[in-house]
Amino acid sequence: MDPRIERIQTAVEYIQERIGGLRPMAGIILGSGLGKLADSIADPIVIPYAEIPDFPRSTAVGHKGNFIVGELGGKCVVAMQGRFHYYEGYPMETVTIGVRTMFELGVKYLFVSNAAGACNPDFRVGDLVVIKDHINAFPNPLIGPNFEKYGPRFPDMTCAYDLELQALAERLAAGKGINLRKGVYYGSTGPTYETPAEVRYYRLIGADLLGMSTIPEVIVARHCGLRVFGMSVVTNVANTKNVERNLNDADDVVKQADTAADRLCALFASMIASL
Repeated sequence: MDPRIERIQTAVEYIQERIGGLRPMAGIILGSGLGKLADSIADPIVIPYAEIPDFPRSTAVGHKGNFIVGELGGKCVVAMQGRFHYYEGYPMETVTIGVRTMFELGVKYLFVSNAAGACNPDFRVGDLVVIKDHINAFPNPLIGPNFEKYGPRFPDMTCAYDLELQALAERLAAGKGINLRKGVYYGSTGPTYETPAEVRYYRLIGADLLGMSTIPEVIVARHCGLRVFGMSVVTNVANTKNVERNLNDADDVVKQADTAADRLCALFASMIASL
């Protein structure tokens, strides 16, 4: 067996032993400071990444590092309370292992969330932004021998973020009085925050949001045929001028994300209940 697939299968078998006959229909990846959604999952089975054989550890600020299987919106879900980042030194195969693990567990939908900086001057800290598209500055996670088991050599990314799920989010948010924005997410490797010149450039080429995650997971999810919904919480507004002070701080990002987490949780739960 391909050792890459064997590693995934080992994780899946361990998780299946822990959750019995449960088969989640939706997967959720929780970004920096957004782990609070895990508290909304009923009858949770918590599986630390550290207990899963040959599984990576999440080292980023605000990422606890657990798989949580339980009920949200009346449906069985599996949530990743913390993700893996390319800047942590992991290869792309490892960064995205959680997505393929969730696919093997049976999920059909993937909900991804992140804390992001805004380069769109109309966005404000605390805004919830539906990701409508992305610009990828990461190494593509599908480089290398194709995982024929999961998808085609050249997957289409025309509608990477599901249009029906976006429409559902807008409809449900309106009913709850939650204001949503929509935008394009630019993902780069980090771990440095962007220079003012970079921010101006990213805005010029069509970005609204800046971050260091999510896109590799979305590419792999689409390769697997999963339907994807993405949401960013704006945690800081990007600096477009060479101001001589540090405007970006990882702990503050987590703090700002936490203030918006309740709205994100309510929306995700309503969307999953409607699937």
